Amino acid sequence: MKLYLAIAGLALTACVTAPVSGDLSVVPEENGTSFRIENAATATPLIKSATDFGTVSVSGQEISFKTVSSSKKAVSDEFGNGTCYIYNGESVSGPSMTRQLKLSVYDAFPSTIIVSAEYGNASGDAVSVDGWSLCDLKVQTDTPEPYFWSFQGQSTSARADWLLPIGEEFYQRNYMGMNPAEDHVDYGGGVPVVCLWRRDAGVMIGHIEPTPQIVSLPVDKKAGNDYAQISIVKEYTDPVSLAPGQTVSSYTCFISAFSGDCFQALRNYAGLLDRVGVKMPESVPEAYETAWCAWGYERKFTIAEIVGTLPKVQELGFKWATLDDGYQIAEGDWDLTRERFPNGDADMKYMVDQFHNYGLKAELWWTPLAADPGTEFLKKYPNSLILGKDGQPRKIEWWDSWFLSPVDEDVRREQSALVHKFIADYGFDGLKLDGQHLNCVSPDYNPAHHPEDPEKDFRELPGFYKLILETAQAVKPNAVIQYCPCGDCFSVYNLPYIGKAVSSDPTSSWQIRSKGYVLRALAPKLAYYGDHIELSDNENDYPTQLGIGAVIGTKFTWPKDNPYVKHSYLLTPEKEALMKNALKIYEEKQLAKGEYVPGLYDIGFDYPETHVIRQNGNLYYAFYTSSKPVYSVELRGLEAGKTYRVDDYYNHRNLGLVTASQSTVLDVEINGSLLVEVSEVND
Repeated sequence: MKLYLAIAGLALTACVTAPVSGDLSVVPEENGTSFRIENAATATPLIKSATDFGTVSVSGQEISFKTVSSSKKAVSDEFGNGTCYIYNGESVSGPSMTRQLKLSVYDAFPSTIIVSAEYGNASGDAVSVDGWSLCDLKVQTDTPEPYFWSFQGQSTSARADWLLPIGEEFYQRNYMGMNPAEDHVDYGGGVPVVCLWRRDAGVMIGHIEPTPQIVSLPVDKKAGNDYAQISIVKEYTDPVSLAPGQTVSSYTCFISAFSGDCFQALRNYAGLLDRVGVKMPESVPEAYETAWCAWGYERKFTIAEIVGTLPKVQELGFKWATLDDGYQIAEGDWDLTRERFPNGDADMKYMVDQFHNYGLKAELWWTPLAADPGTEFLKKYPNSLILGKDGQPRKIEWWDSWFLSPVDEDVRREQSALVHKFIADYGFDGLKLDGQHLNCVSPDYNPAHHPEDPEKDFRELPGFYKLILETAQAVKPNAVIQYCPCGDCFSVYNLPYIGKAVSSDPTSSWQIRSKGYVLRALAPKLAYYGDHIELSDNENDYPTQLGIGAVIGTKFTWPKDNPYVKHSYLLTPEKEALMKNALKIYEEKQLAKGEYVPGLYDIGFDYPETHVIRQNGNLYYAFYTSSKPVYSVELRGLEAGKTYRVDDYYNHRNLGLVTASQSTVLDVEINGSLLVEVSEVND
């Protein structure tokens, strides 16, 4: 496969050839001012063109460059051993500017080119730099619609799918800062990469800084164009003034080519992050245990309702019980409300003791970094808030609260003390951190903090979650921190400091599966909680949770509903039968701890949607249909010539034997889902 890069100003035609997952190399042309990016074979063009690999914006004017000299050198750094190609350029219009573009290839990451640029003021006057763009690519369409499938890691109030197709006309900004909607700014952050793939190949761009950065990664497919345009764009919160001779640098970015869908590309990206110190976590065994949550009773729960449900929770075999929202006086003032806890802390300790008496671990819901206007906390610490340029607090719309600064010393001390109280004093075994605002914060102009560097809060937010994790585990080493940034695409920089990810208020079973797919790629040893089963399709889609190895959870009520809750979550005999079947399978198969097997199926282009997990020497296939049933499926990944037994492990029926060949077909009707265990038959 060829990747054609026609870069303006460099007289460049570059190509990357298949296999896409193989080595990429930068090859300088004889003229010294252009280069090719190439591999070994040939195939269909993927990248149609690129615009100078990027530009810089000066006082609203976009500046492009021509290359005047080049060089190369061996490098050995955090990415390993490699070669760096350096291209020095001069601006072709506007103020006199210079650019040093670096393209580096490394032995450890053969399908990736790491890209950075430094821009200098070569004029006689100061200039104002508004921002820059890098890795600007035009990606060639090839197949009928959808032209591409994509992973796009933005977070907005739309709570849209992370994996989505791209047809004739499409645009998404993929802004990694806060995305305002109406009067609130509480959705933001995410994964700062974009993956586009066709049936034959794909390309990914992103940045690999050790901390979050406020960038956009727009994807733009205009009607009539035979390409989609992608890039990495930085717009400075406040323009950067450069005196003559001064420079400003881009972030460290990258371009990767890959085959198949986005799974291996995201795994490669996680490997790059690891080299800069962003290391994905490994969950403790407790994080994989099933969970019941009291949210079925919502905020007006009673202690009697929750404690009265515990015998059924224990009988079914759940291992965790969660006290959700409603125990507190207010967000920010986390003392217990006397309405539900008339005896204060004694009542809370009693409830936790009851959880433990029934053999359950206890988890407490909490929404940190939020404080309601008028709370005692804000009266005591008025300088703890994030302020906008207008001097006003930033609003968290869902909680009707204000953002606290994650770097404010009062906030850090008091919220760390709360964690200690929850775990040490009350006796909880873990925390459920909840709220769309957890993922990201706005630039902070509070004069009591760091107005000279308003993006500091944004960059250092992950350190707040590190503080929470370390505080909890100092009391209980196996304390589990569940992180639920409601509807957001998880900030990849917060993931190192959690013990359990969650599908986070999914709007469909597809979201449960696709979010799990992404998180398994990024953090393969992190437990993934499928959220309450009541949030899946038809409120009972256990095959989705089981088939992808998600931890099972529920918020059922028993023996009756809370009269103040409009929706019924009552555990009926029919629901209980489905739940018992799923829980038994979950405990027997332990697929949540299995190995996701990538590369056998394309999650976007293949139908039915298929996931594969390897566990205890067997392969577990999960097939899902949506628009139409299918009557046969291909079992990929089996060893040719061997015979295998196929069992529908959800419905407990044997589907016979198959002998693996180049194309192993299982004749079976699927209208919704099918979960099969494939085990080798020995003579």
